[in-house]
Amino acid sequence: MLQTNTTGRSNLQTALRAIESDLRGNILSFWIDHVVNPESGSFHGALSNDLVLDVTVERGALLSSRILWTYSAAYRQYPEQAYRAMADRAYADLMTHFHDREHGGFFWAIAADGHVTSDRKQVYGQAFAIYALSEYHSATGQADVLDEAIAVFRLVESKAREPQYGGYLEAFARDWGAIADMRLSALDLNAPKSQNTLLHVMEAYTNLLRVWPDECLRCALADLVDIMLRHVVDAASSHLGLFFTEDWQPFSDRISFGHDIEAAWLLADAAKVLGDAALLAHIEQLAVRIAEVTLAEGVDADGSVFYEGGPEGISNSDKEWWPQAEAVIGFLNAAQISDDPKFFAAALRTWDFIAEHLIDRQHGEWFRAVTRDGVLLGDVLKVSFWKCPYHNGRMGLEAVRRLGEIAAKCR
Repeated sequence: MLQTNTTGRSNLQTALRAIESDLRGNILSFWIDHVVNPESGSFHGALSNDLVLDVTVERGALLSSRILWTYSAAYRQYPEQAYRAMADRAYADLMTHFHDREHGGFFWAIAADGHVTSDRKQVYGQAFAIYALSEYHSATGQADVLDEAIAVFRLVESKAREPQYGGYLEAFARDWGAIADMRLSALDLNAPKSQNTLLHVMEAYTNLLRVWPDECLRCALADLVDIMLRHVVDAASSHLGLFFTEDWQPFSDRISFGHDIEAAWLLADAAKVLGDAALLAHIEQLAVRIAEVTLAEGVDADGSVFYEGGPEGISNSDKEWWPQAEAVIGFLNAAQISDDPKFFAAALRTWDFIAEHLIDRQHGEWFRAVTRDGVLLGDVLKVSFWKCPYHNGRMGLEAVRRLGEIAAKCR
């Protein structure tokens, strides 16, 4: 049992109340109040920090999927009609504007007027659709939603699985044919395989297995977890590689601390859902090691997580919103596994950084990033193709649940 004295228990309860208040009174309410587009029945694609809309930008299926997951999960934890209505809207938007009825799966992007601007099948995007649809089914019980999640799973298995070396390729044309440029974004390398896509396929399959205990899905998830452990996680350093050739040769020496700590708890979650006790014991040890390395190499003196590093040390010292959110969950996960109070303290220190530097007390939600000196990166949006309620919303949901579990054990 995590050793927590009276002061520690007080800090735990204070953090739980603050995180839940931010989740329900800030994050979830912000997207309902400011991002719903009542004219189109969908969502705005871009919003500045001071709430200025840009109605000309393209929107991605990714944003709609992540809104769908967030509000479905929120509705399950807090069954309020406003959250259900938001999930319903996101589902309708995803299926109406992004679903490819001819070739299956989901388009990557549409213009403001609704016409498709990128019809490629990014496997990362298909993964988030599975993740969101399975959560929406869990929240509503709608059978057709589960059918669509299963259909996308089968597409990914039949079209995207790399047959010789395992894992999944990054992207395809609309008809699932090969394409030369498979990059997820302009910031990514044009590599055939990436940790980021594999991580989120694993996350999606884990969530689908919760509601659809199919043996083919179970085998696919177990195989992917094995690939993550054998090819993506570096056993010597406890870091995860970022980009790979088809035969798993590393394409980059960069370290993403946010992805490392996110993978630590998502791998443990996958092992739990698979129900493999030996695998879970192994992965829990790995999750603690990753948390230790992240804490030693990727966390600043103020408790915040650096964006990126490499063999030379920290290469990008900015503090983006999503690594901070994932670190809170990852450190709480390590605390629950190990009973080591340093991880509990690390989670609370990262939360304190979020509360002081990233939560926008004036206009709501979180800023996307600040520099190491605490200067707001003013040229980035609060709502965008990539900035969504998924990371910080999930952190709120997970942290409230986990802190509640820790509090129960400390009584």
